Amino acid sequence: MQELSGKTALVTGASRGIGEAAARMLGSFGANVVLMARTETAIAEIASGIRNGSGAASHVAGDVAIYEDVERAVAHTRATFGAIDILVNNAGIIDPIARLADSDPKAWGQVVDVNLMGVYHGLRAVLPVMEQKGHGVIVNLSSGAATGALEGWSHYCATKAAVLSLTKCAQKELGDKGVRIVGLSPGTVATEMQVEIRSSGINPVSQLDPSAHIPANDAAHAICWLCTADAGDLGGTDFSIKTPEGRARCGLPAL
Repeated sequence: MQELSGKTALVTGASRGIGEAAARMLGSFGANVVLMARTETAIAEIASGIRNGSGAASHVAGDVAIYEDVERAVAHTRATFGAIDILVNNAGIIDPIARLADSDPKAWGQVVDVNLMGVYHGLRAVLPVMEQKGHGVIVNLSSGAATGALEGWSHYCATKAAVLSLTKCAQKELGDKGVRIVGLSPGTVATEMQVEIRSSGINPVSQLDPSAHIPANDAAHAICWLCTADAGDLGGTDFSIKTPEGRARCGLPAL
């Protein structure tokens, strides 16, 4: 991971869970990190912690569902550190979980705005910059829900499937210009989202014992690895750490 030292990364949804873990780990490997989330107090505290650990970090409050906020975060990253080499499109929501017949259209649409439009906004804001420089890595947080239907998760499954297509489209358009776009499918991770899933009581995932979920640091490690040259052949794919092969390749211990 030494090649991450001196690189600059923007991480969305960085106030907790996978986003927080990824920001902290990128900082520990010497990357300059900008944390973005709606909750400014949380990301300010996390950024301060990264700096106290001798890392370089900044933060910018914003909503990925609003393009101007994402554009501002990219501009802040470049102004603060002079570049943007990595984008981690992590921000995502699943609540409220509900069967289609019981779903609230406004709430369903909000999930689309965050999970799908948020990723598009990140791609749109950063790809011209990376194309001009001739290099860059974008990691889109994916899920097994991108290819598998689950009761009560129509909003989440649909948006993750769309993000997988965005990953493939972006790689097709920019892959020959030095930019790599890759998805990460981490499996179930011990985050606040799993608390929401468990409380819903809908579909088998809600019945999983908490011990079945991997720690957020496993996903963070995979994100960092995907930003290295070792993962250069994975552009346009969803890389999974749910399999022994995937975990071994990125240097994670077997489950």
